[in-house]
Amino acid sequence: MTLAADSECLRPDFVVEDVTAGVHANGFGQISEGRSFAFFSRHNELVVEVYRPRLSGPVPQPEDVVAVATRRLTEIDVTDERSLVAAVRDAVAGAQPVR
Repeated sequence: MTLAADSECLRPDFVVEDVTAGVHANGFGQISEGRSFAFFSRHNELVVEVYRPRLSGPVPQPEDVVAVATRRLTEIDVTDERSLVAAVRDAVAGAQPVR
């Protein structure tokens, strides 16, 4: 077993701040460089939006979205928070820039 140094724990690259599992799964969190993200279910997909750093207000606007990823809900156990968070982590890592 390897213990992480204190400095590694202070700046995690992926943090989910809120998650609601289930059919209407949703939540939000932070990634590196001051960026935030949100995820939600829409139709049969899990949608993840990554926002630009240093938002000007508390609620991101459509123009703040810099990357998006989608995953099919049929491939995710949305009733299990750990599975949902893992799918969101993978989606954030693979999010494609918005043009």
